[in-house]
Amino acid sequence: MNFYTAGIDAGNSSVKVALLEFSGDVSKPRLVDTELSKLRKRDPKAVIEGAWERVLARNKLAPDQIAYVATTGDGELVEFRRGHFYSMTSHARGALFIDPGARAVVDVGALHAKALIMDERSKVLGYRMTSQCASGSGQFIENISRYLGITIEDVGKLSLEADEPTAVSGICAVLAETDVINMVSRGIATRNILKGIHVSMAKRLVNLLRLVKAQGRILVTGGLGLDVGLVAAIKENMTGGNVEVVNHELSPMAGAIGCGIWGGYRHVRLARN
Repeated sequence: MNFYTAGIDAGNSSVKVALLEFSGDVSKPRLVDTELSKLRKRDPKAVIEGAWERVLARNKLAPDQIAYVATTGDGELVEFRRGHFYSMTSHARGALFIDPGARAVVDVGALHAKALIMDERSKVLGYRMTSQCASGSGQFIENISRYLGITIEDVGKLSLEADEPTAVSGICAVLAETDVINMVSRGIATRNILKGIHVSMAKRLVNLLRLVKAQGRILVTGGLGLDVGLVAAIKENMTGGNVEVVNHELSPMAGAIGCGIWGGYRHVRLARN
């Protein structure tokens, strides 16, 4: 019997919704639809409701036709959820769905970043997270892009055009932002500032990956999973060993997809009891 589940990843800067359909083999769901909505200082609950309603409307489904609504991230904001799953297990499962060959994940969110390794069943075997400092996060990149007067979508492309990247502080966001202000006053090109920021972030992320002994295919997920400049910087710094750093068009949706899949497993288990 076919059934639908939904995964909702409620983050600090955006909401991601994934709709999945299960039939036959529960281990092979089909991704039906996705929705990503930025918070932009709006009421998070209203953004979640809006994203949820749009996904249902596009697929002509009613709320009672969704067998299980699972959450990750700030799940308490989703009042209609049935279950909640940890971010690490959600990103591991979502990453494996997106790229079955992936055996490690580096998730770069709005406030934090984490690295994890997993097996072929998405069991998390080890993980490390960044500290409270935000200079290795998506929020930092968004703040800098606004200061430089460019869109977040252009950050990665401009970074790839750098010819003389200028290093920024990797200690904390406050010092790094001060560095950027000084660079602008000195007339340093935006592309070289961005490349310097990406290199600084990449070094911190690579350190996390080395701490968990990441090997094989490493999938970059989270809000900065589509930042081609950051992905390139990670590749440049992740040298030695048998590693391959990749991203995917669905990288930002990994958490939502993963918790939606776990929701499908839980629904089947509950139905059997």
